[in-house]
Amino acid sequence: MKFLGKYLAPFKNRMIIGFSIKVAGTVVELFLPLILTHILENVIGQMNITRVVLFGALMIFCSLVACTCNIIANRMASRVSKDFSGRMRRDLFEKIMYLSARDTDRFTIPSLESRFTTDTYNVHNFVSMMQRMGVRAPILLVGGMTISFIMDPILSLVMLATFPLIFIVVYSISRKGVPLYSGVQRSVDGMVRVVREDTQGIRVIKALSKNDYENRRFDKVNTKLSRDEKHAGTIMGIVNPVMTLLMNLGIAFVIGLSATLVAREQSSASTVIAFVQYFTLISMAMMALSRMFVMYTKCSASANRIREVIETPDTYFVTEKTENPDTEWHISFENVSFSYFGKRNDLENISFSLKKGESLGIIGATGSGKTTLIRLLLRFYEADSGSIKINGQSITSYTREELTSMLGVALQNDFLYSDTIEENIRFGRILSHEEIEAAAKIAQAHDFICAKEDGYGHVLAQKGTNLSGGQKQRLLISRAVASKPDILILDDSSSALDYKTDAALRQALRSSMKESTVITVAQRVSSVKDCDLILVLDEGKIIGKGNHEMLLVSCPEYKEISDSQMGGAVIE
Repeated sequence: MKFLGKYLAPFKNRMIIGFSIKVAGTVVELFLPLILTHILENVIGQMNITRVVLFGALMIFCSLVACTCNIIANRMASRVSKDFSGRMRRDLFEKIMYLSARDTDRFTIPSLESRFTTDTYNVHNFVSMMQRMGVRAPILLVGGMTISFIMDPILSLVMLATFPLIFIVVYSISRKGVPLYSGVQRSVDGMVRVVREDTQGIRVIKALSKNDYENRRFDKVNTKLSRDEKHAGTIMGIVNPVMTLLMNLGIAFVIGLSATLVAREQSSASTVIAFVQYFTLISMAMMALSRMFVMYTKCSASANRIREVIETPDTYFVTEKTENPDTEWHISFENVSFSYFGKRNDLENISFSLKKGESLGIIGATGSGKTTLIRLLLRFYEADSGSIKINGQSITSYTREELTSMLGVALQNDFLYSDTIEENIRFGRILSHEEIEAAAKIAQAHDFICAKEDGYGHVLAQKGTNLSGGQKQRLLISRAVASKPDILILDDSSSALDYKTDAALRQALRSSMKESTVITVAQRVSSVKDCDLILVLDEGKIIGKGNHEMLLVSCPEYKEISDSQMGGAVIE
């Protein structure tokens, strides 16, 4: 729980004030049975109605003070819990945004989502309950026991005899609580994964009439989650009924013994009434502590999952830059190899060089390593061997800000969010409307945007579902070129464009992005044939390198692709 302590530390003063108010209210509440005992023993016997009313008013006043203090303290606890969980969620979100791609793969997106939602909710609930009952329950427990011992030590010992049994029950179950709820959260991850996949692919599911199949798939993970929750709830649910049984047995023994003591005139009825009230308060405190114990096990499991993410070390490192590197190459790969899982190379001995303003085309079959090469250039992953350089400097010598400032990227699985077209192209950068409009014209998006009733102010649905595939791709390309990057990367980002629009796009890029080095990943030969250098990849290896004319002669695989797509003709 040291991890949570770090986040609670800034709220120390507010928590101390809230605890003090809660203590005051609880102590006042402890005096109510004593006042009642005094009324029964000393006031009623005098038959003085004025004193009865006076002490009755005192009890009402103490009740109001206790109630007011509890309300104020609980409101303060709610604000602390809100601010505490807000900070933790902010740090968790920020960490998720900066996780390396390898760490993201390790945690998985569904697991990160459930850690950000369900786990933070569990921690929030415990911190709130800790401030509400974590002070009140121990005071009622210790204060009630102390006053009970002062009033009648014999009856108190009977009550105290149940505590070792309660401790044994709580300790035995606590050892299973955290592993059980960790398993529940893993099942939540599995359910989130299926829900996430189905919501993203809902149109395909409906188109292929696979609703029943997906329902069965969801039922499978939902049943597993329900089973794990039931198992954890059953085990942890033993605490409350067992504690209730032991406390009620204690009360039964106390009442039986007190009846004997009263009959022998060794105790008074008023003392027994007060003692039973204190025993009831102690029972309530014990029940509250048992609820906190169950919540603690949930919180501990969730806090560990959150801590795993937040304390994941940042693997992005920056090396020393070379002074005055003598190179004519803007981008160069030198014998670069990489493997996702360390078993076989997904890229092997990749080497090429580009001058500033030149263009690179990358083509190959699905799974040949095209996108992996782009991920290495973006430093989503680190190369296992070889070197990647920009302007003669190792890519590892650039900070995140330096590297991203040079890049404009339209990725294969990019996204649009629910906002205006203009804001989706701007994407939080300082860009004027004129710059955004110029980018849209390069990307061949300006005409269809202007055809919208509200133009650049047209609001997109989530993920841009109110646009066609080609329109979405043109907006993504607009976003990539808007900042006039040194390196423009288009990863299969024109696959939904017709040939005429694709040709117009390539022509606009050549005329408007002369100072940028453009890297185009595509399945179409027509999208890369005008590039200064074309790489043909197969199973992570370069099997052809050169321009279009050279590859038609030297690379049979490239010629086969070209002939199948363009029939050997040159299409412009």
